[in-house]
Amino acid sequence: MSQNFVLITSFTFIGAFFGLFGCDNDRNSDLICKNNPELCSDLHKDSWCRFEKGDLIRHRYLLKQSSAPTGKELYQQLIYLENYSKCIELAAGVQHKLNTDRTRDRERAFAVSTQTLAELQAFTQNNNDLHLAYYRWIRFNDQAGLAIVEQTYQQGQLTDPEIISQLAAHYVRYQPNDAKHLYLTLLANTEAELISPDWFLALASIYKQQQDHQKEYLLTRAYLLISPNHVNEEQLLAIIQGNKHLAQRLDQQATELIASVMSGSFANSASELLLK
Repeated sequence: MSQNFVLITSFTFIGAFFGLFGCDNDRNSDLICKNNPELCSDLHKDSWCRFEKGDLIRHRYLLKQSSAPTGKELYQQLIYLENYSKCIELAAGVQHKLNTDRTRDRERAFAVSTQTLAELQAFTQNNNDLHLAYYRWIRFNDQAGLAIVEQTYQQGQLTDPEIISQLAAHYVRYQPNDAKHLYLTLLANTEAELISPDWFLALASIYKQQQDHQKEYLLTRAYLLISPNHVNEEQLLAIIQGNKHLAQRLDQQATELIASVMSGSFANSASELLLK
């Protein structure tokens, strides 16, 4: 394992905190690099990929403060590394005719980032923490990782919205009742700004499979209420055989459903109704 990788991800780090907190600039990536050059030496120097680079630097600094990073923190580092590597790969393809050093610097940064990512993936491959198991499942279709995620769900201990959403999507076709339970858990426990319209659409697809067309219509209408997408109203109405009186009632229920979800008052009775 490279020295650079050890400096960035090891559980024991060289040096102290360098007094960043005293000036209220701990989130400033330039200041972090100035005081902790080992966290930035492998990265490119110019302003391309500014957000991806800044996120990676700030998270590396967070890891530096921990003697034992959690699995979730390592998972986040993997994601930030991926985002940075993808961005700098594109940037490396931009050729500078006058300043060729910039092109070479980006090419170097991309090469190092892919190596660092591979090393961190290898470093965490035998760690059975939930978030790292989840990462191996979604990136490499690792079935042992999926088994850990499923076991956590079956034990009633799965609380991370991202993992719940991914597992629900996985269950839509094969275990629709579990998928319904997971999506309703998300709607009941997720903050309004993090609600995904796709959760309603996924629920609608489950009810379509089960030929419960009223709930399919209801959830599709709910999806449309918070999504920028549009639908052919005639096709939507066809789900319930063109019954406009029923559509009015279901439209009102969809409006009430969205209001309760977005206000954080999604009642158990609503969950039970949709689970039937």
